[in-house]
Amino acid sequence: MGIASGLVLYAVLWFLTFLVVLPIRLKTQGDIGEIVRGTHAGAPHEPQLPKRALITTGIAAVLWVIAAYVILSGTLTVRDLDWFERMGPRP
Repeated sequence: MGIASGLVLYAVLWFLTFLVVLPIRLKTQGDIGEIVRGTHAGAPHEPQLPKRALITTGIAAVLWVIAAYVILSGTLTVRDLDWFERMGPRP
């Protein structure tokens, strides 16, 4: 795995993790009862984006280390995922 592919893998993991972390413990304006004029009741009351970005960075780093280890060690290869043997017989 090269530097560019490692960075792309981390970016994908970061954004996927961020989308999972965003709704955790979210309090909407409708829940609080203080709806700002011109916004939807489902808009977040306090988004806490810096805190959520930090949590996401930590979780994504752990997931990246695990994925990089699996890729670099050869524990799991593309041939292992070839359940229908479309790549031909194994050498």
